[in-house]
Amino acid sequence: MSENNYQPPKVWVWNQQDGGNWSKINRPIAGPTHEKILPIGKHPLQLYSLGTPNGQKVTILLEELLALGVSEAEYDAHLIRIGEGDQFSSGFVDVNPNSKIPALFDHSVTPPVRVFESGAILLYLAEKFGHFLPKDLAARTETLNWLFWLQGSAPYLGGGFGHFYNYAPFKIEYAINRFTMEAKRQLDVLDRQLANHRFIAGEEYSIADIAIWPWYGSLAKGGLYDAAEFLDIKSYKNFVRWADEVANRPAVKRGRKVNRTFGDPADQLHERHDASDFDLRTEDKRQA
Repeated sequence: MSENNYQPPKVWVWNQQDGGNWSKINRPIAGPTHEKILPIGKHPLQLYSLGTPNGQKVTILLEELLALGVSEAEYDAHLIRIGEGDQFSSGFVDVNPNSKIPALFDHSVTPPVRVFESGAILLYLAEKFGHFLPKDLAARTETLNWLFWLQGSAPYLGGGFGHFYNYAPFKIEYAINRFTMEAKRQLDVLDRQLANHRFIAGEEYSIADIAIWPWYGSLAKGGLYDAAEFLDIKSYKNFVRWADEVANRPAVKRGRKVNRTFGDPADQLHERHDASDFDLRTEDKRQA
């Protein structure tokens, strides 16, 4: 039906064939669709995820913690293939009733603690290990300001701009214009903040940067929606400077590979159970 003559019905009815690429997994009901127990690896931290921007937040933070020598941050990262509905298994719903990646079980405590929603996981791990979240009240609050900014803003970038620009089964000019305007406003917010600060919340790298980079930094580097030119990313010079600096951090390079199943095969590590998995992946590539 044309966008110009569509009229909403009095009572909405779910059309299971509508919705483009994600129509098979989007549904208006919660709960599991099938029984399946989640695997448990050898480390206390068990991550169930996919290498989307939200998933990358957590693996980047874990790799940053390990780079600091925090051995207790060793983790198993199990692949959740959302296109195949893994997030609707009974085991995954037990750790995240919202059926969204990422989800974490911390087995270092009894009973194990479940943590879901990417921002909550970042906050939990930063507090647990005492890194990437300032202890000073003002600096901590500023970091949390930007963490929550990301949690509220990214849906407009992903579910708004990204969906209608990249994934929607047909192009709707009004929707693309509406969410492009919002995406560019958000980029301007970041660019203005970064005009006076090295990192998002100040002069120290924090979970604010780790939360924001996988969405907005990936956009700047051409790894999200192939929209950098469309959004004129290069005009946001302070933002681009920050995106480049964060992208070059070794832990960011590692973290963004974990649970990744798309893009360059050299950037994919479907599951991570030990630090040596990165070296093994490199060796596999050499032998290919």
